[in-house]
Amino acid sequence: MDYVSALVPPVVMAVFFIGLIVTIVKTQGGANKAKEDAVVDAALARAESAPRPAKDTGA
Repeated sequence: MDYVSALVPPVVMAVFFIGLIVTIVKTQGGANKAKEDAVVDAALARAESAPRPAKDTGA
């Protein structure tokens, strides 16, 4: 019976991992995709337009 107790944790983790992947795939796209894309685009635009401090060369 030791082999059963040794196999249970990996099997349980595999089932949860597969469930996670299925959930991620199912939630991609859909009605909120355009809204989510717009939020990401706005965040990237903000990050790219932020002023960067000058680096000191230390020479």
